[in-house]
Amino acid sequence: MKPELKEKIEDLITQNRIVLFIKGTADFPECGFSSAIITIFNLIGMPYETVNILANDALRQGMKEYSAWPAFPQVYIDGKFIGGCGVVRAMYMAEPNELIPIITRKPKKPVEEPLASELEIGSESKEME
Repeated sequence: MKPELKEKIEDLITQNRIVLFIKGTADFPECGFSSAIITIFNLIGMPYETVNILANDALRQGMKEYSAWPAFPQVYIDGKFIGGCGVVRAMYMAEPNELIPIITRKPKKPVEEPLASELEIGSESKEME
């Protein structure tokens, strides 16, 4: 992976509290797994950033290498890789819910404004209303 791409990926996951690398956008997910992830995060009600990995092939391939996870979606919270749809869905459905405590805990450091739009790699911020 090129160092510039690695730096962009690291900027995305460290500068945004919750980042969902998905196929499509939050408003128009292009696969069922991405749609399921968006639904889960919308139900939780926390703001998140999405990155459309279909908009940039280098990013899509780079994310597979960066996370050592071959599929999408990929979910990062507080700079840490959580997993894909199956892992996140299992955490959300667990009794007690294992995902909400991770998402709602206070971040260790303040998150700056999202950088994804500045990086021009097909990202979109989804603010909860």
